[in-house]
Amino acid sequence: MTHMEHPFYSLSKKPETNVRRYEHKGNWIEITPSVKGLATIYDKDILIYCISQIMAKLKNNEQVSPRVRINSRDLLIFTNRGTSGRDYMALVEALDRLEGTRIRTNIRSGDEEQTDSFGLIDASSIRRKHGLDGRLLWCEVKLSDWVFNAIRSQEVLTLHRDYFRLRKPIERRVYEIARKHCGQQDEWTIGLENLLKKTGSQSLLSDSVK
Repeated sequence: MTHMEHPFYSLSKKPETNVRRYEHKGNWIEITPSVKGLATIYDKDILIYCISQIMAKLKNNEQVSPRVRINSRDLLIFTNRGTSGRDYMALVEALDRLEGTRIRTNIRSGDEEQTDSFGLIDASSIRRKHGLDGRLLWCEVKLSDWVFNAIRSQEVLTLHRDYFRLRKPIERRVYEIARKHCGQQDEWTIGLENLLKKTGSQSLLSDSVK
């Protein structure tokens, strides 16, 4: 998907609230976070899980919808996370950031230009168990048309299960870039400056990959 190509997600553990803008040969893309911060590369795990659920249904010739019901515990286990109360709260916060992150981009055709604006998810719903622990039972995510259409068009790439074992954000991002560009090739070459731009890292590359 396009979000493997462009650095839509924050690699920082601190809330990132700056607007990102990337330009290339007259085309541009702008990512605007909410007041709660830009969606992080760990928040993206929720999208990966939703995509995997829809792809499994498509493979079985089942009807699919942009609305995906998620068993919260299954999601946490799938993404190699814990299942403590703190992990469930982090899941709720991730949904907020995903829903709040907005993307604007242009499409040029001849002497005309069209600007589109969309999000990563359009809405989310959470069901909790009533009581002192407030345990999270399930959540439902409505994917944006942009994400859902990419899935329907088979514009997705598989990720190795060990992706979720990568703990450093920069490691995940470099893997995504390599997965996107290598495909079935044995190797792929990229300059350090271009790699830094694609990672979206806010620090020097030499510091990020130590």
